[in-house]
Amino acid sequence: MSSKFGFILVKPQLGENIGACARAMKNFGFSKLHIVEPKINFPNHKAKATSVGAYDIINKAKVFNNIQDAIKPFNLIISLSARRRDINKKNISLKEFQKIIKRRNLNLGLMFGPEASGLSNKDLSFSNYILQIPTSPKFKSLNLSHSLTVICYEIFKSLNDKKIKNNELNLKVSSKSKISSLLAHLISLLEKKDFFIPKEKRHSMILNINNLIYRLEPNDKELRILASIISTLSKK
Repeated sequence: MSSKFGFILVKPQLGENIGACARAMKNFGFSKLHIVEPKINFPNHKAKATSVGAYDIINKAKVFNNIQDAIKPFNLIISLSARRRDINKKNISLKEFQKIIKRRNLNLGLMFGPEASGLSNKDLSFSNYILQIPTSPKFKSLNLSHSLTVICYEIFKSLNDKKIKNNELNLKVSSKSKISSLLAHLISLLEKKDFFIPKEKRHSMILNINNLIYRLEPNDKELRILASIISTLSKK
């Protein structure tokens, strides 16, 4: 069951925090760790020291140059943020989160941002949902490893609580790899049609398209229909 979940650390700054994250993951039976553009050389002795025996997770952690590649194995991405953002993404509660993680056919990636700044709006554009851990409004920011530990506990508790039932168990969502390929094709076609005008707004327009496409939860059949529609509309 724990293989259905992976943890994605985006631009972590401290080896100690990566090690503490690995330790928390092992405490609750998780092992899949993806690291995007770490700000330090990885793996390093500080990460291994603070992992306190979770060396297997440190050694098997995969390092990526960008978020797109890091999320490809997953079919749903939930990002953690200490504050609400002005972007078109659904913010979910822990109660809603507990329902999502009970789905069958789930391969969920949980994404965490850098210690100092958290995830950017561009980073969040690759998510389906945004989750904010409830904390005191006077001091909302959690340490990276503490935040990950809370999420590990919530998943562990939910999956081991036989009283919790979920009515959305059979939802099978396409992988982010397939969605990413569709998005790249769509942007390429839009480029050829001179859609991104004026040029200075190209970045924000692509960000909005990312937000739209990545928050969808299509199955493979629905994705093929969408790809067919895009291809048909692109023909002269």
